[in-house]
Amino acid sequence: MPMARFFIAPPTIAPMSPPDAHITRELDAVIFGGGVAGLWLLDELHRRGHGVLLLEADALGAGQSIAAQGIIHGGLKYTLTGLLNPSAEAIRDMPDLWRRCLNGEAEPRLTNTRVRAEFCHLWRTQTLTSKLGMIGARKGLVVAPQPVSDDERPAALRGCPGQVMRLDEQVVAPYSLLNDLASKHTDRLLKIDAEAGLSIDTDAPAVVTSITLTDGGQRLTLRARHVVLTAGNGNAELRARCSLSQDAMQRRPLHFIMLRGPREALPELNGHCVDGAKTRVTITSDTDSQGRTVWQVGGQVTEDGVDMSPDELIAHTRRELEASIPGGSGVDLSAVEWATRRVDRAERTMPNRKRPDDAQLMVEGNVITGWPTKLALAPRLATRIADTVGQPHIGPNDLTTLDWPRPAVAQPHWETATSWTTAD
Repeated sequence: MPMARFFIAPPTIAPMSPPDAHITRELDAVIFGGGVAGLWLLDELHRRGHGVLLLEADALGAGQSIAAQGIIHGGLKYTLTGLLNPSAEAIRDMPDLWRRCLNGEAEPRLTNTRVRAEFCHLWRTQTLTSKLGMIGARKGLVVAPQPVSDDERPAALRGCPGQVMRLDEQVVAPYSLLNDLASKHTDRLLKIDAEAGLSIDTDAPAVVTSITLTDGGQRLTLRARHVVLTAGNGNAELRARCSLSQDAMQRRPLHFIMLRGPREALPELNGHCVDGAKTRVTITSDTDSQGRTVWQVGGQVTEDGVDMSPDELIAHTRRELEASIPGGSGVDLSAVEWATRRVDRAERTMPNRKRPDDAQLMVEGNVITGWPTKLALAPRLATRIADTVGQPHIGPNDLTTLDWPRPAVAQPHWETATSWTTAD
């Protein structure tokens, strides 16, 4: 499996602006937040002819995007009851759109994004509810599961009872996706100091008149017709600085788990184990910088683990994996290391704190706040925001002369985690 490639901002080139320079730029839009949602929107607005900049206080994708498992969902988890609910309807066309982008047939052309797998597998445990879930998963989807033969099963599922299904949802490497999107817009990405180097001026709630950035002796003032917030958890603070309520956002905590080990103990696997109306575990695979297989484990265990310590979650996940993956599969959990990472999903506040069915945006004055809800819905959010922004008024301008720090892409969590442990 090819090694990950990370986007590193090119060095700035002198001569640039003199010390203590004060630069002003007129723009159609300024985007806060360099995750997949913000970067996809940046690409969309630029292609539509807008003058646009993206501001990032951390590494690109740090937080939710780099923690994503990378599955381009088509609504399977929302049809396990046999009903096509609004969540499934919103997301079911996304795999085809993403596939066309990844194949270079639609914009943005993501031909440099590494696809971990062209499809996922779907399997069940031996419970009755699991069998019923498999039946429900067949209904109402554009990307519907199809049975595979015993010879086509991945090594980890050779002993699985009942059918193993193929689900044509691609799995991308989020850090490669972020790199691909960012590399198209190096001149339109600025790293900012959100604490000491950012000032947002308003003359009324939700009416931003200017954004001032400082870096050393430099000062940059941006006057934008639209200010777009796609900063995930950072949206709450940014909304406050735009004189808007923070109550518009809810956080859904999750506790993810990672495994790493030699390939002979941890074979490649991408897919979902279904148990009734839930995905008991969702597993995606990659390779770390030392050549070890890495599993990211999501699904129900990430919600179960919110109130657990890392050690408790590791023990719980091991039991779930042993129940979900049949014996004799070639998976040797005694030979792997484990680590956990807490991530908050940022979402628009919904009645009774339910999960949103679709990508969400709010328009208040000249401020647009957006939440993609899921990685797969980032294109849908970008299109909706771009349609809201409308026609460009300022248009592209030359941003290559801005001598400003540029953000790098965040590294995968398994490359930065320091607390790896064995489960024995």
